Amino acid sequence: MPFVRIDLQQGKSQEELSMISRSVHRAMVETIDVPEDDFFQVITTHAPGELLYDRGYLGIPRSEQQIFIQITMREGRSRRQKQALYARIADFLQANTDARPQDVMVVVMENTLENWSFGNGIAQFASE
Repeated sequence: MPFVRIDLQQGKSQEELSMISRSVHRAMVETIDVPEDDFFQVITTHAPGELLYDRGYLGIPRSEQQIFIQITMREGRSRRQKQALYARIADFLQANTDARPQDVMVVVMENTLENWSFGNGIAQFASE
């Protein structure tokens, strides 16, 4: 049940944004056991100067095409699964878009099942 936020510079076509979205989702399906229909994303594009980051942090040369991906999901995936997820996202984005792996930053935020409501004011997966 991941919720994904993707932030990047303005200028991508609707088709490119869709391919970015699908690449991230496909990586989650393949590496962290997300069902195909568990799909919740927000993509936000930003004007020049609205994405601020160090272009050389940790020795990684970043360009103006930086993509920030924040994935909020329930806790429980292993370190190995998360590492596979990061690699697969970068691989898919490089293969399916013009994104460079150096420009892909992924942050995973974990929580528990009672922190999710998918509608109707109910925490569908919370147990008392």
